[in-house]
Amino acid sequence: MISRIDMRGSLPANLRDVLPRAELDVEAALEKARSICEEVRHRGAAAVRELTARFDGVEIATARVPAEAITRALDELDPAVRAALEESIRRSRLVHRDQRRADVTTEVVPGGTVTERWMPVDRVGLYVPGGRAVYPSSVVMNVVPAQEAGVASLAVTSPAQKEHGGLPHPTILAACALLGVDEVYSAGGAQAVAMFAYGTEECEPVTMVTGPGNIWVTAAKRLLKGRIGIDAEAGPTEIAILADETADPVHVAADLISQAEHDVIAAAVLVTTSPELADAVEKELPGQVSATRHSERITEALAGRQSGIVLVDSIDDGLEVVEAYAAEHLEIHTADAAAVAARVRNAGAIFVGPWSPVSLGDYLAGSNHVLPTGGCACHSGGLSVQSFLRGIHVVDYSREALAGAAGHVSVLADAEDLRPHVAAVRARFDGQVPE
Repeated sequence: MISRIDMRGSLPANLRDVLPRAELDVEAALEKARSICEEVRHRGAAAVRELTARFDGVEIATARVPAEAITRALDELDPAVRAALEESIRRSRLVHRDQRRADVTTEVVPGGTVTERWMPVDRVGLYVPGGRAVYPSSVVMNVVPAQEAGVASLAVTSPAQKEHGGLPHPTILAACALLGVDEVYSAGGAQAVAMFAYGTEECEPVTMVTGPGNIWVTAAKRLLKGRIGIDAEAGPTEIAILADETADPVHVAADLISQAEHDVIAAAVLVTTSPELADAVEKELPGQVSATRHSERITEALAGRQSGIVLVDSIDDGLEVVEAYAAEHLEIHTADAAAVAARVRNAGAIFVGPWSPVSLGDYLAGSNHVLPTGGCACHSGGLSVQSFLRGIHVVDYSREALAGAAGHVSVLADAEDLRPHVAAVRARFDGQVPE
């Protein structure tokens, strides 16, 4: 059901290249995504409606979800689901509120200051996936950090669902209602990103688009990056587990399955020092998989080239492997898990010990589940309040403070052969550079 890679004896020099990884050929999707985006750019809301009919198989009169549909979805929400979403929102706000940065003013010289002001982007479009599963949790993960950052204008989009009359899933709409978001659209894929980027008769353009999606969403983000800010190019979800002989194979198998359930190209990787644990996990997987609702999807994901069990000689070697892998989600199931976790530098999120599964982070830990994939955790972090903030430097120098810097400005401008820079300073001192 799942392959093995034996790295005992010596780790390969090209670790990143030989580890299991899902393939996502965004380049191959770019041209089709480009034509979709151009249709929306030139024909606006009509193109969004036509593309929704073409790709989602549902006719919509308007992409904008009526306010009464959002209200109705909340009124009809299962009370237990509502309570869980409210608790998820509460915990998420606690974590994200503490991420807000304060403005800082530095006195560089007497009379000369630089202030770094943190300003939220003006308007964001938040993408919530649809299709194989329903993700109200992704509404929470996108909206809460944007709200806590102080973004004034938020819009959510999610693919139109034929079984719900062309609206997004009611639980998505109910989550929007709980968060106070009343601007919601029935649109998915590249056309939804283009709708946000270019604007239509129904939707004002945004300055930033965030949230995970399929390959068409990713391709559109890549194409339109620059016109809009983006959080990341999301790829297939992935979990890596670093474990030793103290790990419980039932827990490890369950956690691998929990991520494999998302998609046939989801990645599930176990890195372990214990052949006995590897054997026990392999023995455990079939029974747990057969008991799931999506056993075929999970089986394909676990058997794919993106998943596997990696055997290593030591925890040090295991850390080297997971650092090279830079997982979206990394679980640590070892003796002294907290100390091992503290040594990790490359991961979207780290889950410490047997009582912190990825499932908790997906819904209720308070952390964000919109995380870097495909090894990008070595240079990028997950969605946070910082994602929606821009640092602006405010420079405020007095005449005396400028005079004190003028000589050095002149020398450096001369060194770069940019004489008008010198002239701009001299103009303030009767054509002379102050001594």
